[in-house]
Amino acid sequence: MRHRLGRLFAGLFLAVFVTGSSAADLADIRARGELRHLGVRYANFVTGAGDGFDVELVQGFARHIGVRYRLVYSDFYSVIRDLLGQDVVREGNSVRLAGQHPVRGDMIATGLTVLPWREQVLLFSAPTFPSQVMLIARADSRIRPIRGSEDLRRDIDETRALAVGHSLLVMERTCLDPSNYDLKGRNIELRAWTQSTNINEMVPALLNRDADLSLLDVPDLLLDMKKWPGQFKVLGPISDVQDLAAAFPKDAPELRKAFDDYLRMVRADGRYDRLVIKYYPGVQRHFPDFFAQPH
Repeated sequence: MRHRLGRLFAGLFLAVFVTGSSAADLADIRARGELRHLGVRYANFVTGAGDGFDVELVQGFARHIGVRYRLVYSDFYSVIRDLLGQDVVREGNSVRLAGQHPVRGDMIATGLTVLPWREQVLLFSAPTFPSQVMLIARADSRIRPIRGSEDLRRDIDETRALAVGHSLLVMERTCLDPSNYDLKGRNIELRAWTQSTNINEMVPALLNRDADLSLLDVPDLLLDMKKWPGQFKVLGPISDVQDLAAAFPKDAPELRKAFDDYLRMVRADGRYDRLVIKYYPGVQRHFPDFFAQPH
């Protein structure tokens, strides 16, 4: 009898541990009085010092819906699991959810790229920021940047061809995953960066000669060009212009809608533009179409 009771209480504890902090929609979050923001230390979206573009954006959103704000740090390999309570397993172009884990947050806002496989399991907000993945090399590399043209697709093909016969640093399950950009099976030596889950370390690894080339997205690129001036060069684009957005569980449509409403408001009243200038000065020149969009 004692053993049966022990198993019963253990089962109850496990159920509470797994489901007691589950993701919630807008009404549940207001009742709880707190919004849990999942963030990854990355490219001034979440700096690790308690601020960042997405940190300030979500802090304002929490105030807007009348709840406390809490930042929950994660990493790019765990952040979707921390939101959904399950691992995302990619199988070609499809994904499935597996396992059972505690839910640690209510939304992701961390410069997360909208990718088709992620859209299968997440609700994305309206775009919060633009991006693009580029191919980079050390400044002393003999590989020369493409000339560039008005045809982005041709530029991507030319840039991809530059990587053939060379080693390339990539980071799987992130925006730098080679499977997103048709880089597999092209006589490119793909070297997955596994020493950390931090995209910010791609340039230091390149400068350390861990590979001939690396992938890097534009928000990180703008910061790294100031951090390591003249030490690496951009060869050309590997992707189309991409959208970054906040992400929510599929069963939180009202929370996503409230965030979209808030985003439209701060884009219209100038608060959004002030955050862009604060954390990414000059980025408007790289993506004039995005920042010229009507609010």
